Amino acid sequence: MENDKKTNPSALNEKAGISPPEIISSAVAKNIQKFRNSQPTSKELIDGILSGNITALSRAITLVESTNPDHLIKANEVINACLSHANKSVRIGITGVPGVGKSTFIEAFGKHLTNLGKKVAVLAVDPSSTISHGSILGDKTRMEELVKDPNAYIRPSASGETLGGVARKTRETISLCEACGFDTIIIETVGVGQSETAVHSMVDFFLLLKIAGAGDELQGIKRGIMEMADAIVINKADGDNIKKAKLAKTEFNRALHLFPAKKSGWIPTTASCSALTKEGISEVWQTIEKFLAQTKENDYFYKKRSEQNEYWMLETINEQLKLNFFNNPEIQKLLDSTKKAVQNGETSPFAAAQLLLKTYFK
Repeated sequence: MENDKKTNPSALNEKAGISPPEIISSAVAKNIQKFRNSQPTSKELIDGILSGNITALSRAITLVESTNPDHLIKANEVINACLSHANKSVRIGITGVPGVGKSTFIEAFGKHLTNLGKKVAVLAVDPSSTISHGSILGDKTRMEELVKDPNAYIRPSASGETLGGVARKTRETISLCEACGFDTIIIETVGVGQSETAVHSMVDFFLLLKIAGAGDELQGIKRGIMEMADAIVINKADGDNIKKAKLAKTEFNRALHLFPAKKSGWIPTTASCSALTKEGISEVWQTIEKFLAQTKENDYFYKKRSEQNEYWMLETINEQLKLNFFNNPEIQKLLDSTKKAVQNGETSPFAAAQLLLKTYFK
């Protein structure tokens, strides 16, 4: 019997297989790792950006977004060298509540612009978790057609602890994209609602996306994001939703007349579109072109750009002071014990803050 088992093994008997070949050679793997670990110089990044190299642009943006103090000097060198080549684009901010179809709209809108011969950069800001501090950064997967377009560039960034719907370094990223040759910059915000106002201070045209059935006229006239919008577009106006979209358009149009006149002299418009069927997308761009023509003619466009530069200078000072404060060795030594004292009720938060500030300014 034993001899039979040896000559006629069971069907479940496992035979020695052939070991699979290496997917990639060790030499190639070393070269890839070496390339990833290598840090390009400031000049290499600057030359790459000015020649339209997307890899150089991406690496420069990563450097600018870094919180590592060692990267700050290099990042500033790159930004300063690119500034003279910036300010030659149209900056469009697009916001709206989650589910309004921002990514789908931007893909349809971006494709329309590239078909017109534009070079489009999309800066998509993704919300960061307050628990894990992570972000999905999945906007590229939502814009699968636009991401393959050679005249488009999509850069997702995490919002981090920044409020206002944009990332910490979105303003600097705009300058780098402009220096790389992109003439239309689209900023897709987090989409949190009324608090999303920081994007208004870095764009020329502010577009608010809405959907039908998300609130009545009273909801529409709430202060905040509504009065900042240069245009309101009712998205998803297709299928059974067309009638609702038309009604919503009428309601929002009425609501806009309740706001005070804009300094630009521009009267905000309302429209409806379908990012799915591409209906109404070209009309959105025509509205933006009319806005640009009017604001450039009355010089509001250039005045607003100057005011934005001043605003971001002050914001940069605030941010740098905060960064320097928390990176100070004396503050780092004192911070943990001060936190515990506040948590245990041994001192008030205000007294603890004063102690830390006095230590810093010594």
